[in-house]
Amino acid sequence: MPHRHTYFITGTDTEIGKTTCTVALLHHFKQLRHRTAAMKPIASGCEWSPEGWRNADAIALQHAMTEPLSYHEVNPITLPEPIAPHLAAQLVKKSLDVATLTAHYQQIKTNANIVLIEGVGGWRVPLNDKETLADLVRSLTIPVILVVGMRLGCINHALLTAEVIAKDGCLLQGWIANYLSPPQAHDAAVLMTLQQRLNAPLWATLNYQAQHLSIHPDFPPLSHERMDTL
Repeated sequence: MPHRHTYFITGTDTEIGKTTCTVALLHHFKQLRHRTAAMKPIASGCEWSPEGWRNADAIALQHAMTEPLSYHEVNPITLPEPIAPHLAAQLVKKSLDVATLTAHYQQIKTNANIVLIEGVGGWRVPLNDKETLADLVRSLTIPVILVVGMRLGCINHALLTAEVIAKDGCLLQGWIANYLSPPQAHDAAVLMTLQQRLNAPLWATLNYQAQHLSIHPDFPPLSHERMDTL
C-alpha cells in the first residue's frame, strides 16, 4: 500500500535528540494502532559487527517500528566515521546523491501507513558538492518535523532553521521541544517565545530523561486514525 503519511525529521543541530524523538513518535503511533516504519538513509558513526557496519540510532528505529524491515532498508548507507556524511563518505570512497537516496526510499516494501525518515545532523548538511539533505526532502515532497533542542541558544537556532526550511521550498509541519537538561527557571518563557515565533504548531514536548512524548493539542488529526480504518 502507498505510504499515507511520511515525515522527515530534522534538528536544530547534531546530537539534539532526533532519534530519541523519532523513537518516541513511533511508540506513540504504535499505541494508537498505526502501522509504522522508519528510515535513517545515512548514518555516520557506525561500528563493525558480524553483520557488517551498524549504527545504534538506526537499530533503535528498527526496534521501535511495527513493520518488519531489514537493517539495510532502514539504513542503506553506513559510514564509519562520526563526522559530516559527505566527509565520512570521502574517507571510504563512497559518493552520496539525492537520486540514490530517493531510490532507496521508493524500493521499500511496507504496509506502514506512517513512515518517519530521520536525517543526519542539521538541515543543510551537505551530501556532495552541490546537494544537501534539503534536496532529498524536496525530491520526496514530504513535510518536515523539527526537533528543537531546548537549551541556551535554541531560539536563534530554531528560528533560523525554520526560515531556511521555508526558503528551501519545504513545509515545516510541526516541531517538538526536546529538553536536554533538568528544568531551568526560564523554560516556560523560552517555549512561549518559540510558539509565538515559529510558523508551525508545537506537536509535543519530551522532558529530560523522559521516555514518552507529552502531546500538545495541535498534534495532527492523523494521530486519531486507527490503522484498521486506513
